[in-house]
Amino acid sequence: MNIRQSALALAISAAFAVPALAETTGSEVQRNENQQNRIEQGLKSGELSTKEAARLEKGEAKIEKTEAKALKDGTLTPAEKAKIQREQNAESAAIHKAKTNDVRGNPNSASSQRMQADVQRQANQQARIKEGVKSGQLTKHETAKLESGEARISRKEARAGADGHVGPVEQANIQHAENKESRKIYRQKHDAQTKQPQ
Repeated sequence: MNIRQSALALAISAAFAVPALAETTGSEVQRNENQQNRIEQGLKSGELSTKEAARLEKGEAKIEKTEAKALKDGTLTPAEKAKIQREQNAESAAIHKAKTNDVRGNPNSASSQRMQADVQRQANQQARIKEGVKSGQLTKHETAKLESGEARISRKEARAGADGHVGPVEQANIQHAENKESRKIYRQKHDAQTKQPQ
């Protein structure tokens, strides 16, 4: 193979590698969104108590932290992807187990309503991140920073509901963090930085 053929082969493989990484990163963020929606649905149906949702949010924080760490260097290795998928699979099983056990929540309680609103907001923010990844508005580094912020919010939700109750002050603290993260998502998606599809 001569130099020209080698260069052409390298250019073709690079063209396919960039969209593949975007697809991988986007699919991981899509799964975060799906799991947040499942938690919210469980709260709304009474299948999940506030305390159970808080435990699940702790698992979501772990996944988001792993994603942030993996994307920080701008790559997602097969080993990192496998680790994220293992964590997501474990979280998916935990959601199913919590939703099908004998514990029930009161979806009309003020505490559950607060947790529902916070979890839904996180699902919305994950959707915004996913769209930014898919459109190329977010770089890998920006995605890593945003997932780190989502992990902090999930930890706040986990701490707030750990005792089975989310009070108005706790929710205000979570909403403040969500507002701050929402502004970061907007800025990162609309900054002047030249972005490449991941």
